[in-house]
Amino acid sequence: MEGSSFLGLKCIFQLPRTLTTTLHGFENAAEDQNPTERRLADSWEQIHGKNNWVGLLEPFDSLLRTELIRYGDMAQACYDAYEEDPSSRFGYRIKIEPHMFFKSLGLTKYGYDVTKYIYSSYNLDVPNFFNKPLLSDDWTEGASWIGYVAVSNDEYTKHLGRRDITIAWRGTVTGLEVFADIQDFKTSIEDHNLPTCDPAIKVEDGFLDVYTKKDESNTFCNKSARTQATEEVQRLVHEYSGEKLSISVTGHSLGSALATINAYDIAEMRQDNGEIPICVFSFSGPRVGNIRFKQRMEELGVKVLRVANIHDAVPKVPGVLLNERLPGFMQKVVEFLPWSYFHVGEKLMLDHTKSPFIKKWIDLAEVHNLELLLHLVDGYQGEGREFLSATGRNLALVNKSKDLLNDDLQIPPKWREALRKKADNITD
Repeated sequence: MEGSSFLGLKCIFQLPRTLTTTLHGFENAAEDQNPTERRLADSWEQIHGKNNWVGLLEPFDSLLRTELIRYGDMAQACYDAYEEDPSSRFGYRIKIEPHMFFKSLGLTKYGYDVTKYIYSSYNLDVPNFFNKPLLSDDWTEGASWIGYVAVSNDEYTKHLGRRDITIAWRGTVTGLEVFADIQDFKTSIEDHNLPTCDPAIKVEDGFLDVYTKKDESNTFCNKSARTQATEEVQRLVHEYSGEKLSISVTGHSLGSALATINAYDIAEMRQDNGEIPICVFSFSGPRVGNIRFKQRMEELGVKVLRVANIHDAVPKVPGVLLNERLPGFMQKVVEFLPWSYFHVGEKLMLDHTKSPFIKKWIDLAEVHNLELLLHLVDGYQGEGREFLSATGRNLALVNKSKDLLNDDLQIPPKWREALRKKADNITD
């Protein structure tokens, strides 16, 4: 299946008519929208958070919706391209060449070129049973493909109104990443050699480990994920100097935490005096750091828009009790406690029970699903307004890896895995 288009899999798996109809035009997902008088090229700074999205969330702005879905799809692409089976020769990495990345996933309407894959090495201080060799040869234990850097091409740059550099980070998949997620203690940014003006800025230790660890014996991870990402961004900024640029960072779950840290890192390192706006589009992300981290992000002018399902537990941790919901005077009191964490930026909270297409009862893991969240972004019109699909996004995507849609829609559950197995059998 290397380099094969996802669209080509339709012909090898006989789908019910409902699903076939829903999949028709998959490449146009998140691009089809009602005509609008406003052009993205004229409004991108507001969509990118220049005014903290004031007036764009209620009622929900159509251009912001389209852009959120696009960046969400770019984060989802990290899951779709990832090979989770460690027994596969592609296990824990990626089998798509960078120049074929979006085409292979059926996202050709997105005018971006992937310029760099990001790999991370998780050499964490954990019990031995977590550390098992994954693959032989040059692939050592604890290494994994975790994201990519992409830049808009010339044609799409005209549509966007600027040259956009996007970094996308994958969410939790491996056992070591789970361990990184649950390390509920903070460490100073300074201890991980990130640039800082204040050693009081602290971030959850596991997230920093994933971001900064390296394995010099590994071809893919002899530089940290942090170094791989920031060096590529610096290269692209230099290559396109003289053009109007933006830096957008996106991710889901753990990927959201990494995106937030990455945006902070780039902002502290940058030499453009703030001329290049930096924005994080966060999906279902946990809290990342302490109140000083939040304050520094604001001082640096990094804009963050957090999108989450109100029933999802992940955005509620860490810092379940000691967080941004406390009164201002209490926030100062708990500032130095190890269990206090604070969200950064603005929020868009959605509710899957408002969608008439979703099953009434779904479990906590399913509530966290990114495709479900993008479905909610598509249908949300504003507080108290009827749920209604606005972009023509394919409903079948919700059941890509889960069983979330009402049975009467006749859309097979977890159909993506069935397509893969069918393709593998034909290839064999």
